[in-house]
Amino acid sequence: MVRKGEWVRIHKNILEPSERAPQVPEDTKKVPLEMWDKGYLQEDAELGGQVKIITVTGREEEGTLIEVNPYYEHDFGKFVPELLVISKQVRDILFGGDRS
Repeated sequence: MVRKGEWVRIHKNILEPSERAPQVPEDTKKVPLEMWDKGYLQEDAELGGQVKIITVTGREEEGTLIEVNPYYEHDFGKFVPELLVISKQVRDILFGGDRS
């Protein structure tokens, strides 16, 4: 059970493939136009249920409840050793030597 007032993320299809504009690329026409949004849950609900939220900008949105307390999961990738060498080279060029 997810309680009213929790910070959640929802999903919904805005347009089905058959509703897409004729000028969009062919590969785009094959998939729905989707929306993910975050906001405060307006009623107690279960994951996977249809819910209403209020976003931080005050908009009311409806969709399928997919996550509670969503957070960013992206990063800047794996360590790249070459960047250490490039960093030293840039310092040498800009400042005339190592400034470690």
